Amino acid sequence: MKIDILTLFPDSFAPLKESIIGRAVETKKFELNVIDIRSFSKDKHKRCDDEIFGGGDGMLLTPQPLFDSIESVKQDNSHIVYMSPKGSTFSQVKAKSLVQFEHLIIICGHYEGIDQRVIDTFVDEEISIGDYVLTGGELPAMVVVDTIARLIPNVLHNENSAKDDSFENDLLEYPQYTRPAEFRGLKVPEVLLSGNHAQIAKWRKEQSELLTKTRRPDLFRRGK
Repeated sequence: MKIDILTLFPDSFAPLKESIIGRAVETKKFELNVIDIRSFSKDKHKRCDDEIFGGGDGMLLTPQPLFDSIESVKQDNSHIVYMSPKGSTFSQVKAKSLVQFEHLIIICGHYEGIDQRVIDTFVDEEISIGDYVLTGGELPAMVVVDTIARLIPNVLHNENSAKDDSFENDLLEYPQYTRPAEFRGLKVPEVLLSGNHAQIAKWRKEQSELLTKTRRPDLFRRGK
C-alpha cells in the first residue's frame, strides 16, 4: 500500500517516523510520503491561501497548488480523502475499508479549509475524526494513517493482537494485566493466572461485554 499526504506543514508528521509505523515504513511494509503543498505554489511568495469570496472570516486554500500537488501523485488506482469536520465519522470499520486501496491520497486542509472546486474535482470522500474543529487536517490525517497501518499485513509483530482490539465485533477490549501478579496489594484476577485457556477466553468475553454495555451501550446494542 502507498499513502501520500498533502499538507502545508510536512514537519507535523515527524511522529509517524517513530515506533511501529516508522519501522514499518523503513522495512517497506507500506510506502508513506509527505508532500508539501506549498512547493507547488506559483505565487512568488509561495502563498497558498486567499480571502473567501462572499466575505467571511479566515482564509481558504487556493485551487492551483492543490490541483498541481494532487495531479503530481494521482494514479488510476488512487482513492482521495479530504480530512474535514463535514465528513463521515472515522471508525475501525472505515479503516478496514480504506486499507483495501492500493494508493491513498490524504489532503490536509488548513485555515477555513480548501476551495470547493478541489473537492468536486478530486475527492472521493471526506472524513472527520469527531464532532469538533481543529486548526488543520494534519492531526486527523495522522490518526487515519496510524489506524490503517496497523491493519496492513506484517506491520504488527503479532497480527492476532489487532483482532482483539476495541471495536472488533462491536465490543470494547477486555482489561489486561502484566507482571507482577500483585502490586501494592492490587492483584491480577486469578483466572488469568490459571493457565485454563477456555476459562480465560470466557472471562475476557464477559469483561468485553460488560465494559461495552456500561461505557458504550450504543455499540453493545449494535452488536446484538
